[in-house]
Amino acid sequence: MRFGWEDIPKETLVWMYETMVKIRKFDLAAEQHFLRGEIPGFIHAYIGEEAIATGVMANLREDDYITSTHRGHGHMIAKGADVKRMMAELYGKKTGYCRGKGGSMHIADISRGVLGANGEVAGGIPIAVGAGLAVKFRKSEQVVVSFFGDGATNRGAFHEGLNFAAVYNLPVIFVVEFNEYASTAPAREMIPVKNVAVRAAGYGIPGITIDGNNVLEVYETARMAIERARCGGGPFLIEAKTYRLKGHFVGDPELYRDKREVQEFWKKEPIGRYEAFLLKNGILTKEDIEEINERVDKMIEEAVRFARESPYPEPEDALRDLFVDDTGYDY
Repeated sequence: MRFGWEDIPKETLVWMYETMVKIRKFDLAAEQHFLRGEIPGFIHAYIGEEAIATGVMANLREDDYITSTHRGHGHMIAKGADVKRMMAELYGKKTGYCRGKGGSMHIADISRGVLGANGEVAGGIPIAVGAGLAVKFRKSEQVVVSFFGDGATNRGAFHEGLNFAAVYNLPVIFVVEFNEYASTAPAREMIPVKNVAVRAAGYGIPGITIDGNNVLEVYETARMAIERARCGGGPFLIEAKTYRLKGHFVGDPELYRDKREVQEFWKKEPIGRYEAFLLKNGILTKEDIEEINERVDKMIEEAVRFARESPYPEPEDALRDLFVDDTGYDY
């Protein structure tokens, strides 16, 4: 496959860089403030995988749908979420996307087509397929993208989802973020094939393996798959090879992998690679890079301040948002 980056608008190339930086800095801040005891629950960082969410989302319309995972901050940000409301949700505050009730692993924003992060491995796949069926009934030319990790490809929901999407020719793009580890289990010990993209063939679906740390390759592959789905071509599986640079969760002692392995993969991380490309081709200057980073730093600082200053939910808020009720009664 030939990747013609010259045909990508400059504003898109710049947007992808800034989005990747925003995802990285958001997760670094979340990690920092979690370790300080300011954020409850768990944090699962997307650090090292930023190119996947960014490259895919650059091709989506605002009304397209996605389903996310427990490692979902990057998906939300790349789909255009407000980092203030995201950080407030992590802090458990009322101004968060789920009014402080969802936390890191369950952020959703239906208005942006984000059908929710999911704490259950492979849990978003059936939801994405259901959304794809709704799109087909409506004939709305929307597409649905389901993000999940390599561990999810061993779950029943993955196989059921691909089978259903194939049988009904649904506009669903399945994106495997192959980051080498399912929790603490290395993929090489859990998956009997080198590339899980081959599993798509069992359902008559095209599957492709790409470099998930190359945002341009992700962008071009996603563009092809999304345009195909929008035109009635049906489901597609993209396996994006990447690496989880942080532990399974913040605070993970990482006793299951060698630190030297992690250091080697840091050399291949996506933001530095893309930054070098942008500088080499004159798309951005060093001054541009500094300005973007300073702007994002300020944005994340404001998000943390907003989260800290926001109120917690009231006790009675625990009984709100439980049911859809058309009687007019305010729960």
